[in-house]
Amino acid sequence: MNGNTFGKYFSLTTFGESHGEALGGIIDGCPSGIVLDMDAIQQEMNRRKPGQSTLVTQRKEADQVRFLSGIFEGMTTGTPIGFTIENTNSKSQDYAHIKQVYRPSHADYVYDQKYGIRDYRGGGRSSARETACRVVGGALAKQLLGSVKITAYVSAVGEISVEQPYTALDLQSIESNAVRCPDAKVALAMEHLIRQVKKEGDSVGGVITCVVQGVPVGLGAPVFDKLDAELAKAMLSINAVKGVEFGSGFAGTQLRGSQHNDILLPHGRTQTNHAGGIVGGISNGMDIYFKVAFKPTATIMKDQLSINAKNEVVTVQGKGRHDACVLPRAVPIVEAMTALTLVDFFIEQYGKQGLKKLQE
Repeated sequence: MNGNTFGKYFSLTTFGESHGEALGGIIDGCPSGIVLDMDAIQQEMNRRKPGQSTLVTQRKEADQVRFLSGIFEGMTTGTPIGFTIENTNSKSQDYAHIKQVYRPSHADYVYDQKYGIRDYRGGGRSSARETACRVVGGALAKQLLGSVKITAYVSAVGEISVEQPYTALDLQSIESNAVRCPDAKVALAMEHLIRQVKKEGDSVGGVITCVVQGVPVGLGAPVFDKLDAELAKAMLSINAVKGVEFGSGFAGTQLRGSQHNDILLPHGRTQTNHAGGIVGGISNGMDIYFKVAFKPTATIMKDQLSINAKNEVVTVQGKGRHDACVLPRAVPIVEAMTALTLVDFFIEQYGKQGLKKLQE
């Protein structure tokens, strides 16, 4: 395994670099006979694409998906689905100054040490632009999940955070602002912080909360293929992610067992949901919810000390088009990786025919 494929029964293999001719992927294991909503897939891409607001990088990419195989007359055929996304607005010259220089907190140095060569243009394969392929796969996976609803939103940017639990928020309002935060007042404060940080040539991190509703009891498998373990792996595979917590997460460590235990009610529901919808690695029918921590964007518009390929101390200049905060564009990526993970577990539990029944 070379780390370019995600999923067992429903898999996504991606290829391409940030400044190459194109990105693309192959989706294998998709059931046949599924009528796809192509507009919905492109809409997910539009949520992730650069240049969508003044808060994010101004690289202009249409991120138009071109499907090459596996779909006939709008319906899946059961064969591998190939697709490409052209790079149309790359400016490779912006990276000429780091051809022999390693940027702090980027994968430049480790890629050079591992492979003996690296594509320095925008980080090449290590660039977050690769996640465009994941959004294509995730958008398709979402359509297979039927009534299962996956909703992610920005719950913190730097020190500014949403205080209410997701149950007290209007999750339908997430797309009403550029930050993708369901609390309008907090969203304004987040936007102000991002603009301030961007003006300073710096960057800021934050947290994305994801909520999954409508998952039945039974998804997941002991001991090493737990649902939460696989979701955590999916999240940690996203660029800039440094932590994941489910349910009560780290805050739960401050409670006693008598406070933290979710009391079972008739028909298997629980009085509380500190577990975040997953117990023993298996979904329990309650909402699945988790938080994903993103570090500040590594590329900043400030000069920083580093080393070059000759092991000399040098100054790295901040140049190019970059996000001061990746959170708003990362929301659809979190949703996509969640969908890809869940589809795999649905097929494992019910088979492809069972998955197709979700469409009915």
